[in-house]
Amino acid sequence: MSNIIKVLKGTKDILPQDIEMWHFLEKKAEQVFSKYGFKEIRTPIIEVTELFSRGVGDTTDIVNKEMYTFEKSDRSITLRPENTAGVVRSFIENGMSRLSAPVKLWYHGPMFRYERPQAGRQRQFHQVGVEMFGIEQATADAEVILAAVNYLKALGLHDLDVEINSLGCPKCREEFKTNLKQVLKPYFDELCEDCQKRYEKNPLRLLDCKVESCKKIFEKPEVQEVIKSDFICDECSEHYTELKLYLQKMGVKFSENKLLVRGLDYYNRTVFEIKSNNLGSQNAVAGGGRYDSLVEQLGGEHTPAVGFAMGMERLISLLPTKEPKKLDAYVVSTFQTDAFLMAEELRHQGLNVEFDLTNKKFSKQLEKASKVAKYAIILGEDEILNHQVSIKNLEQGKQITVDRANCVKMMSL
Repeated sequence: MSNIIKVLKGTKDILPQDIEMWHFLEKKAEQVFSKYGFKEIRTPIIEVTELFSRGVGDTTDIVNKEMYTFEKSDRSITLRPENTAGVVRSFIENGMSRLSAPVKLWYHGPMFRYERPQAGRQRQFHQVGVEMFGIEQATADAEVILAAVNYLKALGLHDLDVEINSLGCPKCREEFKTNLKQVLKPYFDELCEDCQKRYEKNPLRLLDCKVESCKKIFEKPEVQEVIKSDFICDECSEHYTELKLYLQKMGVKFSENKLLVRGLDYYNRTVFEIKSNNLGSQNAVAGGGRYDSLVEQLGGEHTPAVGFAMGMERLISLLPTKEPKKLDAYVVSTFQTDAFLMAEELRHQGLNVEFDLTNKKFSKQLEKASKVAKYAIILGEDEILNHQVSIKNLEQGKQITVDRANCVKMMSL
């Protein structure tokens, strides 16, 4: 048994007994997001590496440390670590900018990042998310946040905290970056290695650091004064004020978090996270924001955009398990040809049906039926001769005999 090939570390099989939960998440996503006019899109899980180095940002941990990249036919290929860049690539390549705004898209599927596996976080993980293109007003931000909140509520999750912040636009946050670097300069040597690199390349991302020693530096009074400063310009401030007003009107409870910057380079203005109080320190279940420059950055026309993504494994960890669906019926008979024909007849009428392929004893078949099906369709010698079936409700224990033609009708009563 020592030579058994096992699943790669950081990946998991989704087994039949677990698949109901995944179907539940996917079905609810389609139901909720469709109400807001979002259409499903499916992009490849492999893309050219440049898409992520340009789109996600070459100063991010994702690009620097976590991507699965390989060379093929003199091209650098990467398994997608997130899907916003891929959706933007598809938006540009397929001429969606010519469509009437807003263009609303939603997706679900696997992503890949090389990082230490832990609860709710794997190297192959799954996300569900939405992207909206073409609207610069705060109505778009508010609707995206509301769609996220209502999706979580539809799943049965209510113990949630919504945190928001505004990063301003590239122009108005330059002064903030300068002031942040200045106040952190005396503590440069105490910053972690990653933050020392971010200090020059992308100082805003310093605030996203999870290292405790860095977090203590950010808590110092003089640093907090810069962090909490009202640096955004009048236009960005008006956008942020409108967002908060819309959220209040829609009944979305939220708090403001000046340290919230998200881990990707493309965000501007609105960023947000939705957190669960049942996940411990790694408690974010959804995150997103506005990325008005990304379409242009990847070769398209200037297009305002906003979206979010949720980790599906984390969502599943918060939900009660679902029992696997039972078959509609199990045909119980020692007359195997008749059982086979009966099973196929019921399948053609839209039912999920099995029968015993090995022709075990009647009692063994009935025992199996009680575990996997709602009804046992019994075909004994008398039933076959009289063109009848006996239907046993396996939950209630009641049994009736009816004409074969009425089998499906009687099961629905």
